[in-house]
Amino acid sequence: MASPAVNRADVARTESIYSHVPHLPSLVYWGVHALGLLALFTKPTAGGLWLLAAAFWVRMFGITGGYHRYFSHKTYKTSRAFQLVLALLGTLAVQKGPLWWAGIHRLHHRYSDQPGDPHSPRDGFWYSHAGWIQDPRWDATPRDQVRDLLRYPELRWLNRWHFVPPLALALAILALGGWSTFLWGFALSTTLLWHSTYTINSLSHRWGTQRYETGDTSRNNWVLALLTMGEGWHNNHHRYMASTRQGFLWWQLDLTYYALRGLQGLGLIWDIREPPSELLGEPELKKAA
Repeated sequence: MASPAVNRADVARTESIYSHVPHLPSLVYWGVHALGLLALFTKPTAGGLWLLAAAFWVRMFGITGGYHRYFSHKTYKTSRAFQLVLALLGTLAVQKGPLWWAGIHRLHHRYSDQPGDPHSPRDGFWYSHAGWIQDPRWDATPRDQVRDLLRYPELRWLNRWHFVPPLALALAILALGGWSTFLWGFALSTTLLWHSTYTINSLSHRWGTQRYETGDTSRNNWVLALLTMGEGWHNNHHRYMASTRQGFLWWQLDLTYYALRGLQGLGLIWDIREPPSELLGEPELKKAA
């Protein structure tokens, strides 16, 4: 995939204007939580329940298969057009733009459980789970971490206007499905999606097993792997970040990997990267409560 030259005059135009409106991000964030809680006190429609599940899993893949395994780690290749599709799908998860997400995640790996890690559990469980999102230190896109992605003007635009796709989705659900469907299919689905994703920052560094010595507290946890389409094999991932497949062993269920293999079969992505065979024979290091 050919990369356009970087236009230095445009690089600064990557930050979301949404983040510069005082208190708006916090109001929206906690407002969605409140609406998600309100959903539990309303009777769901069949459509609302179906949408809850579909919006959760499809948008989870936008994070795991798109933001994480493609934009953050480039564990497979794709066309520029499908790269944009992955970026759009990621924004629907309401976790900001692809440049911001990938930059923050690359910082996490660079300083894992050390000073400079945006969400280490060593700063407390709640901070690693969701508190860091409210920390202004991590508001800006770490541009020095994503120079490879800054080349694409469409990604810079989407990073700046990341709130437009999920807002359009929310309004469409409300208009077509009504209030109950909106509460269940968007607000509650988004809240559950957020906190499921956050478990990889918090619980996956506290709860599970360590097969590999990685110099940090990353752990493998099959429960979290089921919840997050394979992301719970977090110690595996920290051992070899370049692998598309995070469930290294045959019994380590990795739904994101299977979905990506399906996309490869359709010709939409290619050059999926596997873990080196020598890693698979390494003994399990230790157990962790």
